[in-house]
Amino acid sequence: MTYQRLLEITAAQAPVLSANVASPVFNEIEIQSRWFSGNFSREHLSNHGQNVTIVSPGEWNRGAGPDFLAATIEIDGVTFHGPIELDLDSRNWELHGHNQSEFFDDVILHIVLQDCAPTYFTRTSNHRDVPRIVLSPDEVNAALGRPRLNQGLARPGLCLTPLAEMPEAEASALLKESALHRAQRKATRFEQTANLHSFSQALWEALADALGFSANRLPLRLLAQRLPVKKLNQHTPEDREAILFGTAGFLSPTLHETAPPDSQEWLEDIWTRWWKHRLDYEFPTNRNPAWSTRATRPGNHPQRRLAALAAAAAQWNSLSSLARQAPPFTNFSKALAELNEPFWDHHHTLQSNRTEKPIKLLGKSRLEEFLINTLYPLNLENWDAFAKVRAAAPNQKVKRCCERLFGSLEKAKPYLKFAWQHQALLQVYQDFCLEDLSDCADCPFPSQLAQWKPTPSHD
Repeated sequence: MTYQRLLEITAAQAPVLSANVASPVFNEIEIQSRWFSGNFSREHLSNHGQNVTIVSPGEWNRGAGPDFLAATIEIDGVTFHGPIELDLDSRNWELHGHNQSEFFDDVILHIVLQDCAPTYFTRTSNHRDVPRIVLSPDEVNAALGRPRLNQGLARPGLCLTPLAEMPEAEASALLKESALHRAQRKATRFEQTANLHSFSQALWEALADALGFSANRLPLRLLAQRLPVKKLNQHTPEDREAILFGTAGFLSPTLHETAPPDSQEWLEDIWTRWWKHRLDYEFPTNRNPAWSTRATRPGNHPQRRLAALAAAAAQWNSLSSLARQAPPFTNFSKALAELNEPFWDHHHTLQSNRTEKPIKLLGKSRLEEFLINTLYPLNLENWDAFAKVRAAAPNQKVKRCCERLFGSLEKAKPYLKFAWQHQALLQVYQDFCLEDLSDCADCPFPSQLAQWKPTPSHD
């Protein structure tokens, strides 16, 4: 039995969704980001029954009007070029006044998550009908990698510690299948972006996402999308850094006045550089997500993460080539680990005091996480290399998985030595604990585990 087959037969026996479970709440700008990355289907049926094919998602709009410009689609085989608008609700077209604004007169496609009025037509101010497509909640959840629950319900039930009594050989086989399944999903998402934009751009977005660490993943990924690496690298390294920090909203004309004396000249220079490019790259504040600095260690501050991205951009052609080499990615890792920049070698933020000792732009743990979540999944034919990667100490998410699946961290110890095992535990927890809404009472997972038979080795 494969892991995918286990998912299928368990899903077929899953309980009906509880009416008391709240509908998912989506962040519109995050959906737009996933749309740009190509993580949704490219084939759709419009509200008029037309076949709609997405050829290009377009580029982010910096000004007033639709979310994306210069997109390309086909409707029943006929090609159209123009803007695209994405809303959470079809009614927002009129609620937001798009039907009366000339900025929306050229829109070629209206994308929504909820079509609350299927008989309603998306009309422009010149009374033109705009085709509308709907992204289903399941498709959105899949694109976001989001399960139905944020955390498994804690009440004991049928599925309490389902892996605790499994023979170690069978549990290891299950986890290996789970790790492969997770890696294949990550590879698919990367390839979707690469197919639309290029391997280089997909790598750029993936690195930005990884540097965001947790709270700032979306803002950094958005920045990498709005500043494609190919376009960014048309500028000098100094101007690239200014454009990145300026587009992120971290620069102001008076920033240097409140900074330590040794930073003031550098900050004044970066503002001057940004000023030259501001009209070409600045986004209105209402189109940007908020950066998070709460409970953030100095090394994880978004400004420092952005500095690492700027340093990577300066060596991007080389990094992009090294990323295509076979595991264990020694040359790529060395190049990223050696990233440096004179100002950021001694500052945590734009206005922090200078540190005596130099500090690395990219730490070992963040680099390892990037390899595990991005490059190794793209090279599953080299599973042996992935299987040898040692795991760091289990984080809180992995500890939670161990408690739920084995009963304690101690009982899960045989499955915590390697990075792929951590990935496997996270996937099993997500697929079975976070997808079950029965409070464990009717979970079919334990009964299906009794039928589990390891598939032939992938080695």
